Amino acid sequence: QVSLVESGGGLVQAGGSLRLSCTASGNIFSPNIMRWYRQAPGKQRELVALIRSGGNTNYADSVKGRFTISRDNAKATAYLQMNSLKPEDTAVYYCNLDDFRRNFWGQGTQVTVSS
Repeated sequence: QVSLVESGGGLVQAGGSLRLSCTASGNIFSPNIMRWYRQAPGKQRELVALIRSGGNTNYADSVKGRFTISRDNAKATAYLQMNSLKPEDTAVYYCNLDDFRRNFWGQGTQVTVSS
């Protein structure tokens, strides 16, 4: 079993920055993909960014150029650096780990961007 713990959410003004962290613990298989999703009230959960074990990344169009995903494999931690935040980025952000056999989710961390 794998446990994911997110941190770093909070309240920030538009234009500000936050860095989310997701630390995995337990029986982690490699290779794997770590993803950040978000879900705003009344909306479906959407993929924000992903990073593969080797470091390749993908981003949703809505966050390209503003968000950066990274990972430290030695610490089993993924990060999401969010810059130039907009009110529409307000959501609960979830971490996901996919080792191609199992899928694990964190509990989510709230990000609120005020205008």
